[in-house]
Amino acid sequence: MRYCTASLGRVLVLRLEEGESIYTSVEEVCAREGVASAFVLAIGGMRRGKVVTGPEQPSGPIVPHYEEFDDARELVGVGTVFPQEGKPSLHFHAGIGRGDRALVGCPRAGMSVFLLLEVIVVELLGAAAERALDEESGLKLLRVLGKRG
Repeated sequence: MRYCTASLGRVLVLRLEEGESIYTSVEEVCAREGVASAFVLAIGGMRRGKVVTGPEQPSGPIVPHYEEFDDARELVGVGTVFPQEGKPSLHFHAGIGRGDRALVGCPRAGMSVFLLLEVIVVELLGAAAERALDEESGLKLLRVLGKRG
């Protein structure tokens, strides 16, 4: 385990509207406001999306399993922002449901807000962490540059 400490900074309140993307919106606002690291909370609606719900196989090379929808659903999600190649990068997971159907995973390409998505971004000051390519998995993962525990 590796860890670092951080302090709470500013709180940004975002209202995303029909058709907007949480990734684009959060990353753009963080860049504009100089927020390098943060945690993110979101509630509201999602019209369409492609969601990673785990790997295709539990071992071997990681190949994402995707579920897609285009029918307007409710969403509650959490995420983090850390620098990746010098820019803010959002990693976001959510529970997304409609009726008695629910998905839990990482919404990806094509994610689009339905009506309204309320997003709170809480800045983390002094976090010694970044997203970087992990050679073993081939994924861009969190790298904590702090202490060993």
